[in-house]
Amino acid sequence: MQVIIPLAGKGTRLRPHTHLVPKPLVKVAGRPVMDWVMDRLEGLDIEELIFITGHLKEQVETYARRRYRYPSRFIEQTVQDGTAGAVNLARPHLRGPVLIVFVDTVFDADLSLIHRTDADGIIWAKEVEDYQRFGVVVTDVDGYMTRIVEKPREPISKLANIGLYHIRDTKALLDGIDHVLSTPAHKGEWYLTDAFQWMIDHGRRILTAEVEGWYDCGTRETTIATNGILLARGAARHPAFGPDVRLHEPVYIEDGVTIEGSEIGPNVSIEAGTQVIGSRLRDTIIGRDCEVSHVNLEQSMLGNSVRISGLTGSASLGDHCELEVGE
Repeated sequence: MQVIIPLAGKGTRLRPHTHLVPKPLVKVAGRPVMDWVMDRLEGLDIEELIFITGHLKEQVETYARRRYRYPSRFIEQTVQDGTAGAVNLARPHLRGPVLIVFVDTVFDADLSLIHRTDADGIIWAKEVEDYQRFGVVVTDVDGYMTRIVEKPREPISKLANIGLYHIRDTKALLDGIDHVLSTPAHKGEWYLTDAFQWMIDHGRRILTAEVEGWYDCGTRETTIATNGILLARGAARHPAFGPDVRLHEPVYIEDGVTIEGSEIGPNVSIEAGTQVIGSRLRDTIIGRDCEVSHVNLEQSMLGNSVRISGLTGSASLGDHCELEVGE
């Protein structure tokens, strides 16, 4: 099985952190989001990873070649023409069933279902209350998808599409993409979900499978929330500190972090080389080699090599930023 990983987007909702770091490499609980997603693929018979790259593509390629053990191919999406356009770029290289994974959310899914169904495809979904924010999957009584509706006003379904798909009938998918690309684009983009709709309308069966957990990393707020969830589920760790440091679990603090006279946690991640002096931190992610002094922060994200002092409240600072608040 081949795995298509579209990650060409610029991550605009997560700026300023994605100006210098591609969104899949933004860290939560000490690891890039993409690593948490790739962990979920362990145990599958993966023949090749096909990365559809774009924004900061060199960083993605360098990291993936070093980190993942599977043969990998990298294809640049030079025109941001949507998810159907992204997957279509993999067309010349596809040889059979594919798994399509969008790596800006972390999920808990039973991927063994791939081997236990004869459906032409599987779309994973999660029941949500704020269904108006998502594309939702409508199913029949047997759980097979009948249609996908983007951001419905009425509660026709609460099953949100999470961006994880297995397609056994690749030819039907490509035929669906051909159809989609022959229609007018919506604001310059063609959507992969429209290709799935074409498949269903032409007799293919796509099974809907509900995931246990789905954790977004698309904005600062959701990334911080996901950081806390992953820490609570076992990612927390920290070295020992002196008596002037109070820790409230869960926290992730790497070796090489200096903390003096501070109260840290819960739900805080701090990378190596960072110094924290006289501060209170809650629900915060801090990169490496930062200088944090006399702040009271919550709901904050700091990139690498950030210097911040004197602030009470929340902050979102990208790499190499400085912020000093006077008395």
